[in-house]
Amino acid sequence: MDFNMKKLASDAGIFFTRAVQFTEEKFGQAEKTELDAHFENLLARADSTKNWTEKILRQTEVLLQPNPSARVEEFLYEKLDRKVPSRVTNGELLAQYMSEAANELGPETPYGKTLIKVGETEKRLGAAERDFIHSASINFLTPLRNFLEGDWRTISKERRILQNRRLDLDACKARLKKAKAAEAKAAAVPDFQETRPRNYILSASASALWSDEVDKAEQELRVAQTEFDRQAEVTRLLLEGISSTHVNHLRCLQEFVESQATYYAQCYRHMLDLQKQLGRFPGTFVGNTEPASSPLSGASLATAAATIPVVPTVAGIPATEAALSLDDVAPPASGTRKARVLYDYEAADSSELALLADELITVYSLPGMDPDWLIGERGNRKGKVPVTYLELLS
Repeated sequence: MDFNMKKLASDAGIFFTRAVQFTEEKFGQAEKTELDAHFENLLARADSTKNWTEKILRQTEVLLQPNPSARVEEFLYEKLDRKVPSRVTNGELLAQYMSEAANELGPETPYGKTLIKVGETEKRLGAAERDFIHSASINFLTPLRNFLEGDWRTISKERRILQNRRLDLDACKARLKKAKAAEAKAAAVPDFQETRPRNYILSASASALWSDEVDKAEQELRVAQTEFDRQAEVTRLLLEGISSTHVNHLRCLQEFVESQATYYAQCYRHMLDLQKQLGRFPGTFVGNTEPASSPLSGASLATAAATIPVVPTVAGIPATEAALSLDDVAPPASGTRKARVLYDYEAADSSELALLADELITVYSLPGMDPDWLIGERGNRKGKVPVTYLELLS
């Protein structure tokens, strides 16, 4: 083992000198070389880029994988340079449960058939989510992570070197200042009446020693200044490269948006296909998601409200009175539609019409009515019916 004692002692001395200089600066007992304003702006810009890149990276990871345990597992696999095992998405797991439930409850029943169809769609949604996660990880997360683990580490290393060079420079400045002060004190003219001849010799010798010390300090200062300037230029070039990093991250962000748009477009197409398979085209339903068995979302139901005809006030009766006196209101001459009942419905009061699954009724809307309800007629019976329990026919 090559153990260089001189080098070790030299390194220890340099470390001690830097520590003393740093401590004195903190207590305001030493001067500090300040960087120019442009350099300080570059440093602040780089720090801001690093901090926001970390936050965006972490939150994107949360978006792609909300499960913290799964994120920790993937992190460990990456650190161990092992392939992350394939993980079933939530949509694919839901599809599996729906398929198993359909097989157990009866695949030929209406509920079982619907479970199978919805499960197939959920499986496609899960596959689309898997593709989106894979694309976002490669095109967006990987470049951000490479910047933090590559470029930023290089910048941090050069900044630490620059800090050490600055401490060395300021220490040399302080040493030169002290040497000049001592030289001036030693060169002061002695009092010939009170000073012995022997002290003249000692004073001249001390003056010569301090003069040599000043020359040595000036030489060290020139070397320290050169090294500091060189390191400052290297660090400046790296910091100016942050602009290129922004351009690269902008391109990655655009690719992330494209991947996300493709993912949501695929999900929308899959859900439209599912609606068609179930006989529920967009615009067929209106209403909210209050009933637990409602198969459509509130957004889809609200979009469909425009397809239900709204007729003028019947026989001059205001909408509020029409809603309260349904027996006195005749159906409009036009705007009625046939509807098939999807589920059994028990009337809550006399103003509502009880429904039986698969029966056909006539429905229409009145001005001012809640869009979640229609007027339904079956024979001589009339009453309000919830839209979510109906499939409107052409």
